[in-house]
Amino acid sequence: MTWANNSIVTEFILLGFSDLLQLQLLLFVIFLIMYVITLLGNIFIILLTTTDPALQSPMYFFLRNLSLLEICFTSVIVPKMLVDLLSENKAISFPGCAMQMFFFFFFGSTECFLLATMAYDRYAAICNPLHYTVIMNKRLCVQLALFSWFSGIPVGTVQTTWLFSFPFCGPNKVNHFFCDSPPVLKLVCGDTFLFEIYAITGTILVVLSPFMLILVSYVRIIITILRMPSAEGRHKAFSTCSSHLIVVTLFYGTAGLTYFRPKSSYSANTKKLLSLFYTVFTPMLNPIIYSLRNKEVKGAMGRFLNKKSLQLQW
Repeated sequence: MTWANNSIVTEFILLGFSDLLQLQLLLFVIFLIMYVITLLGNIFIILLTTTDPALQSPMYFFLRNLSLLEICFTSVIVPKMLVDLLSENKAISFPGCAMQMFFFFFFGSTECFLLATMAYDRYAAICNPLHYTVIMNKRLCVQLALFSWFSGIPVGTVQTTWLFSFPFCGPNKVNHFFCDSPPVLKLVCGDTFLFEIYAITGTILVVLSPFMLILVSYVRIIITILRMPSAEGRHKAFSTCSSHLIVVTLFYGTAGLTYFRPKSSYSANTKKLLSLFYTVFTPMLNPIIYSLRNKEVKGAMGRFLNKKSLQLQW
């Protein structure tokens, strides 16, 4: 692709947190620690759900996919952000910016559909427990996971290719810590009306369609739980989906505040802070949430630690 043919700009400057010069080192340490926790936590979830015999149900198959996705998603943003915090040169090449934006949309779209798939899994488990293993068979689980992953390809390809086909005549300073669409779009020197219409329509389809599936699933789940005769049964059913519900709330809450508000509602710094939640905080919190609120995962962690303890003793 020859994105830069009609552009004077050959690179962008990511302003990031450059207005907080005295806090650059502190921010670097904080974000580095969070990134390491994100990697270790999600890798641990992948290993645990792969090796423990008690965690071989569809729910943990999708959780394994979510953990892999979180590693990829945060790795698109954080390493470059860490380098920029310690470097005076905060430049990113024209193709580099386009690739970062493509993978951001790719993984972001994948997460929307994967969270919807996990909600459907919980719906099938709670509302149709007798037919759960038939409904969520291995073939369907693989198909749903593949659909979630491949859904991000057309979204990332169309939006990134179209945006970077516009001429960029200068300035080249992106007021963000990564190449997100809105701040890059402000640098275009051309008519972007059709692109903005597409971007709004695409965001509604990609973000709100899975969200509506999640909403419908949980409405049915809540109705089913309330009809259960025993308090113990209601508590057990709700505990199996509470972790997923928290993750959905964190992801959609912060993403919604960022992309579904009028342009003038927030300052650039507020938007950066909101973006940190779904690009840095949520990927770090997901394995912690599933580890602390899920009894099966906690049990598997206990077995894993006991096994390692015995191995060390020998």
